[in-house]
Amino acid sequence: MAATAATALALLLAIPAAYALSRFTFIGKGAVETVLEFPIIVSPAALGAIILIFFNNSLGEWLQTNAVYFVFTFAGIVLAQFVTILGLAVRMLKTAFDEVPEELEVVARTLGGSPRHVFFTVTLPLARNGLIASFILTWAKALGEFGATLMVAGSMAMRTETLPIAIFMRLSNADIEGTVALIFVLVGIGLTALYAARRLLKRSVYV
Repeated sequence: MAATAATALALLLAIPAAYALSRFTFIGKGAVETVLEFPIIVSPAALGAIILIFFNNSLGEWLQTNAVYFVFTFAGIVLAQFVTILGLAVRMLKTAFDEVPEELEVVARTLGGSPRHVFFTVTLPLARNGLIASFILTWAKALGEFGATLMVAGSMAMRTETLPIAIFMRLSNADIEGTVALIFVLVGIGLTALYAARRLLKRSVYV
């Protein structure tokens, strides 16, 4: 559930961001790309530490007091996964939009379509397979996220216990059979997601 929520939030932000990066040139574009892709190259544990440090300052404390409390809660899991997968979502969606010919959008606009109408009736349908593949892979990435989630949400059983954290806790308790079973579940989900994404991306080349 947390992985699905984090993926949905990431795509809501990544779709307009990726489209803007794909179609427009503006001042600071390189800096925006760097910031959005920063979570890809930095350690998830470091990302979690950055989030915790943020919540220790006045703005972070105000947000947790007046909006949503994140540290050691389900919301913290969603936030940690969201931050971890956002850069991947933007990169994959930008690739999907890059593959849609701009000429088709231009023709649709010359026929009277508004930019918003063209985006939803031309661009998104043509990038459909790439969008679905992006959702699948970012969801799988969120599901397998460990470092940032552990730092922000902790490892409280039945409260902030994600699948990777459950593996960590069972291994810490020398529950080898339980650990192996959960590893098989996580690996199975990951391989299925990769296979589905590859099929969709391969199909999009011929559409």
